Amino acid sequence: MAVSYNKLWKLLIDRKMSTADLRKAAQIAPNTMTKLRRDEEVTLAVLGKICQTLNVDFGDIIEYLSEKNGGCVNEPKC
Repeated sequence: MAVSYNKLWKLLIDRKMSTADLRKAAQIAPNTMTKLRRDEEVTLAVLGKICQTLNVDFGDIIEYLSEKNGGCVNEPKC
């Protein structure tokens, strides 16, 4: 599964908030912020903390990117 947090980064820019500010306000570990920067998966609990801190919904900070491989999308046999 591929995810993108570009919406989160744009939201932070719009709110003039740094990633360090977000990390401190949401009480997120530094290694988790690294995962976010690399567009790696994080737990729903982490995403929930971010949403609560920024007063937004999941769709406002994350985007699912389908991985099309020969017409298959996320199927084990693909």
